[in-house]
Amino acid sequence: MISHLNQNHPFHFYPGTYVKSLTPQNPFSVFLKVPSFTGSTATHYLKVSWVHSVNSHFSVKRVSRHVKGKVQDVLLDYLHSSRGYSFMDAEFISQNSPSFVHGLVSEFHGQDEDVARCLTKFLRYNPINEFEPFFESLGISPHELPLFLPRGMMYLSDDHVLLDNFHALSNYGVPRNRIGKIYQQAKEVFGYPSGLLLSKFRGYENLGLSRSMVIKLVVCCPSLLVGETCSELVMVLDWLKKIGIEHDWIGNYLSCLKTYESRRMLDAMEFLHKVGYSEEQMHNLFKENPALLLEGLEKVYVFLGRAFKLGLNKNVIYSSFIEYPHILSNKCVKNLLGVIGFLYSIGMDTDGISNILSNHMQLLSAHPLKGPKSVCLQLKIRKTDLCQIIKDDPLKLISLASKLKQNSTVQLSCDEPSKHLDKTTFLLKLGYAENSEEMAKAVKKFRGRGDQLQERFDCLVEAGLDYNIAIKMIQRAPMILNQNKVVIQKKIDFLRNILGYPLDCIVSFPAYLCYDLERIMLRFSMYAWVAERKASKPMMTLSTILACSNEKFVKYVVNVHPEGPIIWEDLRRLLQKDKSKLFL
Repeated sequence: MISHLNQNHPFHFYPGTYVKSLTPQNPFSVFLKVPSFTGSTATHYLKVSWVHSVNSHFSVKRVSRHVKGKVQDVLLDYLHSSRGYSFMDAEFISQNSPSFVHGLVSEFHGQDEDVARCLTKFLRYNPINEFEPFFESLGISPHELPLFLPRGMMYLSDDHVLLDNFHALSNYGVPRNRIGKIYQQAKEVFGYPSGLLLSKFRGYENLGLSRSMVIKLVVCCPSLLVGETCSELVMVLDWLKKIGIEHDWIGNYLSCLKTYESRRMLDAMEFLHKVGYSEEQMHNLFKENPALLLEGLEKVYVFLGRAFKLGLNKNVIYSSFIEYPHILSNKCVKNLLGVIGFLYSIGMDTDGISNILSNHMQLLSAHPLKGPKSVCLQLKIRKTDLCQIIKDDPLKLISLASKLKQNSTVQLSCDEPSKHLDKTTFLLKLGYAENSEEMAKAVKKFRGRGDQLQERFDCLVEAGLDYNIAIKMIQRAPMILNQNKVVIQKKIDFLRNILGYPLDCIVSFPAYLCYDLERIMLRFSMYAWVAERKASKPMMTLSTILACSNEKFVKYVVNVHPEGPIIWEDLRRLLQKDKSKLFL
């Protein structure tokens, strides 16, 4: 029965039509008058205010996890039962609007046990401004929220155009917590007439991009949805095809935390072509360092400007770029700019600086330098003396001023040194800096030998995950690698071959691999049974099914069908008797 599920759809929004008339209110401040449940005649006033919750974040009492959970449950029930939102939507908003939840209870001075009852009673007759938790759940910061709240509206259902475009993004597959980024950077998108957004998505797909690639692009470059299809992106894709790189390759390296520009990518390609890179060299360069394409070569252009002013020969610089491609990285260019600044500071003339850079560019690019003042204090010499020493022997600049030899060594303890070295080697591949505090913590966090960790990591890549994406998943959920390889493989097999979910869905929810098999099998078996009978929305996200409490799962999944409780108990008994039968 589970095998009928074949794709992972995002949540859909189904706002209700509750239209209770209200006296106009300030959208940033609502006072709640709630009775005391302590037996006294005192009255408590609760202020729900974005401005308040932001400005007094550090002055109000801390909200306990227990109270926070109760308030989230109240908000979920209000949105689901009173306002007609689907359970998935109501749960997502209530779980992903912590500042709004905090604002609901921050000034309540009664007993913690009273908060849920007071809020439930208040919300029964006094609806909230739904835009506040909605926008926060989309990823818009509480500090920025007042800039985006619509004036004179409290109900999402009043803004049909916004909701239509929100649905278009969500239905296409854009993660809900990333839609806020699009709203902030390209707000006009949410004013499009029906069908326009879909036509834009189709336009980019017609360029040969997969849906997942289009989603990553519009999240990282929201401006792509504004105006006509981006001609600069088309030229970038043409260049990639020319140098032998598949279009979707870019998507493996895009970060939703950054914003990218097609113009910078195009400039980088055209610059390298001008420098003298062949198509094969350009292909290899981008494959080894994708950031040079995605983030552009802005620092390189700054370095070139200063180098040309110093009189460096253009052909010499370009030859170095071709012979030593790593020089183009931001880190190396920053080091070269540091060299220029250092030599200027100690009084070296432009010819001297030019000669040193021309002859030692590759070596100098690998060394960040200390400040001239600290070097002079350490050597107890004047700047003019230091300048003469470096003129006589340019490599003294590295031996006297490089920061690398000053790196502090962090002692990493381990009962078995040979195993520790293996583990350290593996962690270096994950991006941890050698001899750093982060490395020391990671050594304790990851269990097993280095070769065992590598074997567990490899099974993620072998399953079809991109190497760099797998690294990001492990950084978010390290506990994944503390499991046996066979267990990880079983969970992936169950996800794809039994549930019918695509592997990509664990990229946004890597914690799926951390839950025990019993919980995964039991909950998804129950959910599949309910979904087959049209009693629940198809393809709930993994986090909704697994992360909620048992109480919520029973209330919103099991009990939605009259026979649900009976099937639930049967599945639990079956699992205890023979878990393997759940895979049939």
